[in-house]
Amino acid sequence: MTAEVASGPLSATRSAPVLAPLSLGPLTIDSPVVLAPMAGVTNLAFRQLCRTFGGGLYVSEMITARALVEGNAKTIAMTSFGPTETVRSVQLCGVDPVVMGAAVARLVDEIGVDHVDLNFGCPAGKVTRQGAGAALPLHRVLFRNIVAAAVREAGRANVPVTVKMRKGIDEDHLTYLEAGRIAEDEGAAAVTLHARTAEQLYSGQAEWAAIARLKETVSSIPVLGNGDIWEAADALAMVEATGCDGVVIGRGCLGRPWLFRDLAAAFAGEDLPSAPDLGEIVGMMRRHLDLLAGSFGEGGAVRQFRKHAGWYLTGLPVGPAVRRALSMASTRDEVEAIVTSLDPAIPFPEASRRMARGHTNGPRPVRLPEGWLEGVDDPTPPGGGDLLVSGG
Repeated sequence: MTAEVASGPLSATRSAPVLAPLSLGPLTIDSPVVLAPMAGVTNLAFRQLCRTFGGGLYVSEMITARALVEGNAKTIAMTSFGPTETVRSVQLCGVDPVVMGAAVARLVDEIGVDHVDLNFGCPAGKVTRQGAGAALPLHRVLFRNIVAAAVREAGRANVPVTVKMRKGIDEDHLTYLEAGRIAEDEGAAAVTLHARTAEQLYSGQAEWAAIARLKETVSSIPVLGNGDIWEAADALAMVEATGCDGVVIGRGCLGRPWLFRDLAAAFAGEDLPSAPDLGEIVGMMRRHLDLLAGSFGEGGAVRQFRKHAGWYLTGLPVGPAVRRALSMASTRDEVEAIVTSLDPAIPFPEASRRMARGHTNGPRPVRLPEGWLEGVDDPTPPGGGDLLVSGG
């Protein structure tokens, strides 16, 4: 496989190879599909809903290592798992090897997780300005020390550690190839690349050629691809174009949890199921709201559900009044009255398949700690870089 591949989704006119199960240390994931951690989205309710549509690895929202070590109540609540979550997967973000090691130890020893993903890809300003997320791999010695600490503590219980990253801070400060080699050397079980820079945020196209280059560079562990997978054909095209070992799904599943069903069928070489009509989608919406209520109570559930309602109805001809009413609903009864009024026979529009949901912002200059672009071999953690509260 050469690096000279397309920069974005390809037409799936040929059948891509059927992917083997994904091996992450002792874990075997039958469908090589991972739910990307998304702040305020991939909570217990959303993971449970998505899991009903197919196998894969379903990762929690990002939590911060310091907040976990300090016992922050919100953070502890975010490490809750349901009875169907046979693989407990948590994503951690941090800037201090000692704190990261302590956080992983707590996840392994007290919470009983089966998988830890390290976040080195978050482009949010409140994260990068602390030297965390997508900013951290530039400081390669510190990056190495953090990965090594996490792998060491997780390894006591044979728990695999994976690394998720972006291409770099911007096109002048690309870090992904060196970071991939370091993660591999330090015992990471896999690496994931969101093929954009932090500066891009979610704008433009993901550069899939970068995933191919990383796959050529990292040869002993799986390389997973992330970016611009809106439907199953995109996942097949990414694998065909890059040779990656699996795919990580972010915005493509917002309002479309059935995407995991389509991906499982595509990677098994089976025909894709028909897209759901509006009646089926409303059933998913009700189930999602029920699951949210189990975690957040009625008021919290409805507030959380408002953004999801917009995503579920993206591209569907329901009218602005319905969307506005759902965005202002405050009780489950209000939501039920609105969705009951919808025509269940409306088909899912073909044009809606590729409509972006979630973040579309960018590009934007990356916020960094003062002097961060210098001293890339300084192993010192940035002062004040560990946030005490997790979540978006």
